[in-house]
Amino acid sequence: MAQTARVKGVILDEFNIPIENVSVAVGETGTVSDKTGFYLLEIPANKQITIVFSHVSFKNSKIKLVLKPNEDFELNPVLNTQSEQLGELIIESKSNKKQIEGLTTIDPVVIRKIPGANPGVESIIKTLPGVYSNNELSTSYAVRGGNYDENLVYVNEIEVYRPFLIRSGQQEGLSFTNTEMVENVDFSAGGFQAKYGDKMASVLDITYRNPTRFKAGLEASLLGGSLTVEGISKNTKWSNITGIRYRDNSLLVNSKETESNFRPTFADVQSLFTYNASAKWQWSFLGNISQNKYSYEPLSRQTNFGTVDNPIALLVVYDGQEEDKYQTYFGALKSVYQYNDANKIKFIASAYHTQEQEYYDILAQYRLGEVDANIGSETFGDVVYSRGVGAQLNHARNNLDALIFNGEVKGFHELTEKSQVEWGIKYTHEDIRDRLVEWEVIDSAGFSLPAPILEYQNEQPYNPYTGPLVPYSGARATNFTKINRFSGYTQWNYRGNIGEHNYWLNAGVRGHNWQVNTENENGKAQFVFSPRAQFALKPNWDTDMLFRISGGLYQQPPFYRELRNANGDVLPNVKAQRSLHIVLGNDYSFKMWNRPFKLTSEAYYKKMDNVNTYTINNVRIRYQADNNAKAYAYGFDARLNGEFVPGTESWFSFGYLKTEENYDNKGYIARPTDQRLKFGLLFQDYMPAIPNVKVYLNLVYNTGLPGGSPSYADPYLYQLRLKDYRRADAGFSYVFKDESLPSNKNWLKHFSELSLGLEIFNLFNNQNAITNTWVRDVYTKSQYGIPNYMTTRVFNIKLIARF
Repeated sequence: MAQTARVKGVILDEFNIPIENVSVAVGETGTVSDKTGFYLLEIPANKQITIVFSHVSFKNSKIKLVLKPNEDFELNPVLNTQSEQLGELIIESKSNKKQIEGLTTIDPVVIRKIPGANPGVESIIKTLPGVYSNNELSTSYAVRGGNYDENLVYVNEIEVYRPFLIRSGQQEGLSFTNTEMVENVDFSAGGFQAKYGDKMASVLDITYRNPTRFKAGLEASLLGGSLTVEGISKNTKWSNITGIRYRDNSLLVNSKETESNFRPTFADVQSLFTYNASAKWQWSFLGNISQNKYSYEPLSRQTNFGTVDNPIALLVVYDGQEEDKYQTYFGALKSVYQYNDANKIKFIASAYHTQEQEYYDILAQYRLGEVDANIGSETFGDVVYSRGVGAQLNHARNNLDALIFNGEVKGFHELTEKSQVEWGIKYTHEDIRDRLVEWEVIDSAGFSLPAPILEYQNEQPYNPYTGPLVPYSGARATNFTKINRFSGYTQWNYRGNIGEHNYWLNAGVRGHNWQVNTENENGKAQFVFSPRAQFALKPNWDTDMLFRISGGLYQQPPFYRELRNANGDVLPNVKAQRSLHIVLGNDYSFKMWNRPFKLTSEAYYKKMDNVNTYTINNVRIRYQADNNAKAYAYGFDARLNGEFVPGTESWFSFGYLKTEENYDNKGYIARPTDQRLKFGLLFQDYMPAIPNVKVYLNLVYNTGLPGGSPSYADPYLYQLRLKDYRRADAGFSYVFKDESLPSNKNWLKHFSELSLGLEIFNLFNNQNAITNTWVRDVYTKSQYGIPNYMTTRVFNIKLIARF
């Protein structure tokens, strides 16, 4: 049976106006574009074909194309009124190109449909192999042994930033990326090209869509809602897409063990304006304003732990509250000038301003006791004997004001039909003002515990304590820091043949120069040089396989968080962390049940030095800022994706990782992100008897992370691991109308999509711990690590309407 693929798109003129009645032909097969310029054509797969676009008012355009079986390829040609005939244009499938580069492409429709406690791009990324997270409320993720600060995120080629002062996932609110505005998502877990920035772990490259007609979308649920509107001017020169979002996490946070008064307000407005000045010159502006207000007043908590024979409970009564505010302003201007078919230059300027406040005074008075386990007792389940009592007072007055400017120029030049050169230069200025004031006082059985780092022995109540009266832990610092950076890259792409086999080569290099200046000290200027390369081979076999090898030097100059040590002091001469990568990959495309599938597998190794060690508490990272360690990471990732159910994409992923570090030559121990095994499942289905009923499942299993040790504990003496992270989120949706399920009902005629769904977060009600709270038993003088559990099972209702 002949294998086919599909080509679709919108045909435009020089002024981006859709053209009707354009003939689109491949040999004797053809179609014509409709009044919106849209066309759809089925073509043979696995061979080069020539598509001819013709119209009486425009010159003909010929495009050569090779697609894989069952591939959907979007092609939006621009027809010219000039009389001269241009040469033929050969286009390589975008999906093939990304496959060669080792990028994973995620369909934005999948992102919008799959349920999650914090839905969006990051929630789907966490189901991919090599990506680890044990916090469903956070958008942060770790990749192949790196931490949350080692990931690059771009929106329309503009780098975006994480908040600085965030301590817990429930404070985060909204991700920067508005999924309703997304057109394309690419992700690389390592071995990426030199054109991407100076981070050691991964790159997430997101592109927002340019509207071609008026659309509107509305989402509403018990967790908040969003409104998206897009449109284009009559002359098609101007277009805009704007999204407004609101998020309320109280439904999730109130499902945790701690009873509280929780009043969050997370909201943002994001807009993308595009102006097509001519067929060669395009301008765009992306703006974002977000305001997150987090008001948290804990009341009480009871956590049961221990064994069946010896159950123990922690009872806590709280007093005080937390008031956090995060205001972010972001703007980016981008201009693209394509002065001919082979040469393109981009100009990008962006500014990011964040004002963050973290204020809290919370007194926790606890009682650690034994639980009555006698089923027939009137006090069954109650605490009947106290082993320890105490209190913990936490105080913070933290403020941060950061202003970051970026200016960048990029170029793309097609030298020949088989080779291209890309380059870029960038200047960044970072101005950060930071005040850190926080401390913790711990009282155990009426005695204040001194800081464990002091060299004083505390033998109370048997002998009086004569040491200094200081908090158990604390930090106080005020920093005014300015950082200037110059960076650039150049890379060369080449496509060739070895006999009947095709290969692709990419070789490039990055350079980065920076200097950190503080009020008290001007740091020395530093420079790093990072060569990188990729090679891909596609044998001319009956079996559809692609082999890849990539690697190079990935150096990460320190950002502000990495310059600040645990005491809050900024050290301006912290070096760039350095990682030598090598990645071996294979893509195997095949058919199963007469439907397309692909198995992607990668093995990797990283050797790291100048490592800046850190600790993680929830999502807060604190660095040593001394580059006094070396580390390594290796592992294997695999992902099988395809149509397990006809017409829908699902996947299963597996990851194995081992990463260790050696600090100050003390020996190798597990790094904080050493999450050994990972299983992920993203599944879509529908009921054959009732196709309007859709089912979505998002399942993640990760083995436990190292962590949860007491403050100031030596990690070489305290190698604990948290429990395994197990979570399943399910969604059930009744679709009244969408592209695959059209409806002739009169009341639905104004909708392009309408659905109502039920989401169940943490379907199996698993108890997942993010950290431990440590309390003392006054009689045995031992400490107990009481897990701080994440959210329990939560139900949500969601309405989606698009016009």
